[in-house]
Amino acid sequence: MSAMLRTVNRVLVGLAGVVLLALGAAVLIGALDLPRHWNVTLPSWWLFDGPHDVLLSRADRRTWRSAGWWWPVVIAALAVAVLLALWWLLAQPRRRRLREVLVDSGDGEGALVRGHALESVLAAEAESLDGVDRAQITLSGSRTAPEARVGLTLAPHAAPASALHRLYTEALTHARASAGLTRLPAEVRLRAVRHRAERVG
Repeated sequence: MSAMLRTVNRVLVGLAGVVLLALGAAVLIGALDLPRHWNVTLPSWWLFDGPHDVLLSRADRRTWRSAGWWWPVVIAALAVAVLLALWWLLAQPRRRRLREVLVDSGDGEGALVRGHALESVLAAEAESLDGVDRAQITLSGSRTAPEARVGLTLAPHAAPASALHRLYTEALTHARASAGLTRLPAEVRLRAVRHRAERVG
């Protein structure tokens, strides 16, 4: 679900960007009267031909309103857009935090472990690594396929590559093994701890 939601978010953002870019370019070209200045002929389907052009003329508006299918199509399109927007908004909180993780107990039944407990253990082990000042762990995804979002605050002397390597080979590997998971994908964000400059001399 999390991977699908990320894909949907990227597609929606990409489509919105393309539509806004195309509409903005059309309005800008028409408002600045660039076709006349550049001596270019725009295609017949172009939205705006000049500074005084409108999207729908008065005659076009009368034609669309008199058509019997116009209002049902408009209402249906708006209803679909609203339902898709509501689905997208309601799907976002599912990414926030995983309440429980299904751990393979070896007897074929499994056991449920609170997600917050696993986050705390993982954060404690991450903070014990050399160079890591603070660690914040958030589990998302499903209880059988969790995903970790890790925020590491590194000490001034820390080597980011070394801290990241030890996080993957130690803390995340231990958490994956203890929970009996085949994989535990993680997104890691690094930042340095702020400290005041020391006066020398």
